[in-house]
Amino acid sequence: MHLQTFILSPKTAFGTPLAGDTLFGQLCWAARHLLGLERLEQLLDGYVAGLPFMVVSDALPAEHIPLPLVPGTVWDADETVDLKTLKKRRWLPIKHIQDPFVSWQNNARSADEVERLEIVPQPHNTINRMTGTTGTGMFAPYTMTQRWYEEGARLDVHVAFDCQRISGDELQQLFEYVGQTGFGRDASIGLGKFGVQASQTPLSSMNSESPNAFLCLGSCVPQGLNYDPMRSFWQVLTRFGRHGDVAVYATNLFKKPIMMAQAGSVFWPVDSDFTEKFIGQGLGGQDAPISWAIKDTVHQGYCPVVPIRLPSSAYEQPEVLP
Repeated sequence: MHLQTFILSPKTAFGTPLAGDTLFGQLCWAARHLLGLERLEQLLDGYVAGLPFMVVSDALPAEHIPLPLVPGTVWDADETVDLKTLKKRRWLPIKHIQDPFVSWQNNARSADEVERLEIVPQPHNTINRMTGTTGTGMFAPYTMTQRWYEEGARLDVHVAFDCQRISGDELQQLFEYVGQTGFGRDASIGLGKFGVQASQTPLSSMNSESPNAFLCLGSCVPQGLNYDPMRSFWQVLTRFGRHGDVAVYATNLFKKPIMMAQAGSVFWPVDSDFTEKFIGQGLGGQDAPISWAIKDTVHQGYCPVVPIRLPSSAYEQPEVLP
């Protein structure tokens, strides 16, 4: 598996957050249209058996990774900064990844500083064609949020991919297709468009020295895998997925709920050489379907990772006095 970073430049507002598993789904639809159904089926062969052809991270603020979701007592907190401000720091500049782990929170930045994002309500109307106006019930005016990025904002998407099954150029074509047609909700009315270019700086060159744990760059499904629960830290996310593209016209466009660990979670493998570019597992398929409408549907339960060195203060149990 190779690790490639794609830099996205938002061109319009977004109706859906750029989550890695959602983006994976749209890239698969892009492969269906550009490469054909037969090629997509070949790429997905072995997906739920631990052999994904690509694993996509969340879209992260440029040159930042999530601050690990570890207990606050681990950090060497700056006493001149109040606790509320420290808790808002959730993005670590990549350049600090080789600094001592306990100093990461002091070097991290808040969402307001790096995301360059504003979430605004957008009014919508449904017109009753019999009266020519809005009304009550299904015809009542409503609002939905849109995510607006500042001009010049950049987002990093890290992709681990099997170069023997799909090339970097093909991956870029898939990203460009999604960027031109639109990502997520309301893409048909102009939302979710972005430009894309490949970064020349691999994230894999910035790992911590002597790693002992994995930092997740997207949501994943670690259940049942070989991780030490006493030395791992995560927050739970429930994904209520639904089909996209032409599958929205299926008899049931909703998928089964999936419980995942969100980006920033940290997992301590019981046995690993830390050369892995991703962790997690693929979900769905004929044997364990997650969709009532399309039994072959799969869901990305994998995520790219960064090997980090977790200090002993994060997992050593305090001594209990008698």
